[in-house]
This record gives sequence, structure tokens and C-alpha cells, in this order.
Amino acid sequence: MRFTVWFLSGVALLGAAEWPQFRGAESNPISADTRLPDKWSATENVEWSTAVPGRGWSSPIVSKGRIFLTTVVTDGESKKPQTGTEYSNQYVAELQKQGLDEKEIMARVMARDFELPHEVNLRYFLYCLDLATGAVRWKREFHSGHPPGGRHRKNSFTSETPVTDGSAIYVYTGNVGLHAFDFDGKQLWRTPVEANPIYLEFGTAASPVLHGDRIFIVSDNQERQYAAAFDKRTGKQVWRANRDIGETTGSRMRSAWTTPYIWKNKVRTELVTVGPKTAISYDLEGKELWRLNGVAASPIPSPFATGGLLYLNGGRGKPLFAIRPGATGDITLGEGARSNVSIAWTERRSGVYLPTPVAYEGALYVLGETGIFSRIDAATGKLTYRARLDDNAGSFTVSPWAYNGRIFCLNEDGRTFVVAAGEEFQLLRTNDLDDFSMASPAIAGDRLLVRTESTLYSFRTRSAPK
Repeated sequence: MRFTVWFLSGVALLGAAEWPQFRGAESNPISADTRLPDKWSATENVEWSTAVPGRGWSSPIVSKGRIFLTTVVTDGESKKPQTGTEYSNQYVAELQKQGLDEKEIMARVMARDFELPHEVNLRYFLYCLDLATGAVRWKREFHSGHPPGGRHRKNSFTSETPVTDGSAIYVYTGNVGLHAFDFDGKQLWRTPVEANPIYLEFGTAASPVLHGDRIFIVSDNQERQYAAAFDKRTGKQVWRANRDIGETTGSRMRSAWTTPYIWKNKVRTELVTVGPKTAISYDLEGKELWRLNGVAASPIPSPFATGGLLYLNGGRGKPLFAIRPGATGDITLGEGARSNVSIAWTERRSGVYLPTPVAYEGALYVLGETGIFSRIDAATGKLTYRARLDDNAGSFTVSPWAYNGRIFCLNEDGRTFVVAAGEEFQLLRTNDLDDFSMASPAIAGDRLLVRTESTLYSFRTRSAPK
């Protein structure tokens, strides 16, 4: 670990330094802390940096001056991550030109681009770091052995972000199980979950969410799709709702990677989930409230709410939906319709494949995986502009975040594009870390925590020494 110490002009209150889950407490990563930095590099505005062994695309979470994150260490070599969203398509096209049959093509693709369970032996860890110094307080191994399923090298074996209530940390890894630890690293309980096949061994990614005394997960896979609630005190399953969505024959897509959302609105509190081709909302006992067709076959962006509306990204080539509280039944739009009694508006061409949009200062900022950046009025759905961040912007998986009148877009090469908030597109600067990046950052008071493939950084604005 290396770190730099300097004097600061102010001290963040502990309450402002809580980041309890993926994309923050409100699932919309913004902050009003004016001390947060908008410039950084591997040497600039670095409070500390800590090497994190292994690999994981899970985000850091923060509570009571501690950072928690997961990683997986592989015995021997692990296949290097892939940038972009080509996946294996180009490779398949090359093999087809060689005249290979389908069976041989699939064998070569799996050998090059996937890690299968029999190929790797893994050790899964939960790390606890000190927020002020980056020092590792403790680490706990919570699973080991061959994984229950494989992964594409675009994914990791720990892409799910833990969640905390300030008393315990709840770690969910798809097809492995749920684990609970106290803040001193003592394991409180462990609940295995069944291992179900994911489409083409792409791996899992949907994080858990927490409300009251319950932990909620969604598992959209090829065999037994379900949403479930568990008692956070014991790990026992409280309810399970089977989901029959997506394609139903052969090996067609029934898997998804979307984190669910607890929507506390003026009518009720509900669990919003997005699966293949269909979004479904449940009450907190697992009863279906409403459903919406028209979602992509392989959804990834997460739903979230602000300003009284729920925003649901339908995926690449699909609409962005704004949904009113109190919906019931099938709220799917009719042919050619852009709104109905439950849907306030849709913007038909604004769905994206990977990053989740961010809502900031009355607008939605939508980032596509190839660097196309859009601003949409959050109340009306009117498109303000659509622009390319840069001719060489690269590829994006991380969701954008916002503060101090700026939107931040981190690409997979470690470059962050800083865009001015407002009705005109203006790229202010880029910040370069020169390290592969797939994890969404955390904002903890006046600290920005960014996880790259090898390192966790704490960025904090320097001030003059006293």
C-alpha cells in the first residue's frame, strides 16, 4: 500500500460518509458535498491507494469509517478481462470463415473467452479497509473451491456488491450463497443458494438490496428464475416468488444481470425487478403488483427513482420508461403509445446496454457503452442533446455519477470524462488512471473511492498545508 497525507480544510461528518450498497443509499450516485474532487490521476489528489489482490467488479461500500469489498483470488493464471461489448462475436465470424462446424466453433470460443468451473480453483474474500488510511483491517475467506458456474472474461466471479445496515455486512454471490459478517469480521450466518445455469456461462452480477429486516435477491437464470427475501438476522428464506419470463424453449435467453430496487413511494414500498423482456414489481411479501413488457432480452441497467418517478432503462434498442407510483396489473404500452395511466413518458431510443443512468439537477444523463452521452428532462422525457464524449472515448460499463455541477463517466481503460451539467454538452476534462475499470465508484463524504482491476483509490481534494 502507498498513501499520501496532507492537511484538509474540513472534516467530513461520519453520517455523510455512508455508502451502504451498489450506487449508494438511493441507488442514484450523486452528492452535494462541494469538497469532492473533479480532477485526479494515479498521483493527483490521491489520499491513499491500496492494492487489492485477485479480481472483482463489485463496488466498495462504506459504513462507520470502514470500507467493505469482495474479491476472488484464482489459483494459477486467470484469463485477462475483455474491453468493449464485442464479446465473442468477431471471433465466431473469423472461425466461420475458416469453415469450422458449430460444435468446433463453440469449443474454441469457450476455451478462449470463458472460464469454466473445472478450469479454476477460487478463494472468495471479503475485505475491510480503514476509510481514513486505506489500511486493511481484516479479510475473511467465505468460500473456496471450483465455482458452481463459469464466467465470460468480461465478468468476474464477484461482480455482486455487498450491502450493509451499519451493523452487519451481507455478501451475496450468485449461485454460491448469502453470508453475513459483523464489523469485526465474525461470520454471523451462511445460507447456500442453489446453482442454476446462466446463459452460455456468462456468470452472475445482480447485487442484493436491503429493507427493514429483509435481504432481497433476484436470480434470473436459464432454469429457475426467482426473486426471494431472507431474514437478515438468521439468513432464513422468508418467501420466494417464481418468475417465468423471457424465452422458454431450448437455450434461449432467460438470464439477466439487473440489481433490484426498493421503491419507497407515496403509495407503498415495492421491490422492482427487471428480467429478460419483462419488468415486474412485487410487494414486500412477494405478491406481484405490476409488470411491463418491452424490455431487452438481456437487461443489465438497474431501475431507480427520484422526484416521484421510477426510471427504468429498457436496455439497448429499447425505451427509457418513467413510471408513476401506484401501478397495477399489466402496464405495457399499446402499439405506438408513449404514455398511459401508469407510464408518465418514454424516450424510445434512449435505452442503453450496460451503464445505469444518473439523475441530477432535473435531468437524466444516459451513457451508452460506446460513449454516446445524452441528457433527458427528468419530468417530461424530452431529449436535450445526444453527443459523443470523444472520438476515442473507448468502452463503458461503469454507471456515471454526479456532483458539483459535473457528470463523471469512467471508461474501461480508467479514463474519466468530466461533463458539465446543463442543457449544452461541454466536455471539461479527462482524468486518466491507466488501469482497467469495471466497478462503479462510491462517494463517502468528501472522498471518491474508485476501484480499478488492481487498486482501490481514495481521491480527496488537496488543500494548502497549515
